[in-house]
Amino acid sequence: MPTSPAPASARVPQADRSRAMRARLLEATVDLLVERGFAGTSTTLVSERAGVSRGAQLHHFPTKNDLVVAAVEHLTERRGAELAAAFDRLSAEPVATAADRRTRLRRMLEMLGDHFASPVFAAALELWVAARTDEALLAAVAPLEQRVGREAHRMTVAALGADESQRGVRELVQATLDLVRGLGLASTISDDSARRRRILQEWADVLDKELS
Repeated sequence: MPTSPAPASARVPQADRSRAMRARLLEATVDLLVERGFAGTSTTLVSERAGVSRGAQLHHFPTKNDLVVAAVEHLTERRGAELAAAFDRLSAEPVATAADRRTRLRRMLEMLGDHFASPVFAAALELWVAARTDEALLAAVAPLEQRVGREAHRMTVAALGADESQRGVRELVQATLDLVRGLGLASTISDDSARRRRILQEWADVLDKELS
């Protein structure tokens, strides 16, 4: 007896299949940026990593730049979501005493330090370096990085309960973000986690004193 076709309700719509394939390609691009850098990331490797045929990959992203520019936005959204989730977990912790505030401040800096030492930040660094000499990539990277920076600043201000109308407070918040970015950059060369923790503990004491 011939097999009857699957009911329409059981079929995955073409639009959903297309979105899933696109997501696999973008995730594969990010993974390869982390593992091999921008120069070592090719459309062929991306399609192999994603388990997608070359024809299908070229249909979605005809060139490497098309693929990388889309990956920039994908990576920006992923970084923002990961950072927002980390801040949400932090905000759920009670702060009833000065000691609680100091503990939460240290945990916040550790969280920021870990985020800026994560693989998604390493992938972003690869794009920053490549964008320096690629105008098309720079046009995609620059506004998205500015968006990430604004959101990170906003969430840090909220987590600190900082009043930026006070003299020097905005600069302290920005110095905090510049510090964790710099430490994240150092971590791409070697495991810098122990030194990073010591530096951030000292910076937590500075913030606690200045923002209290």
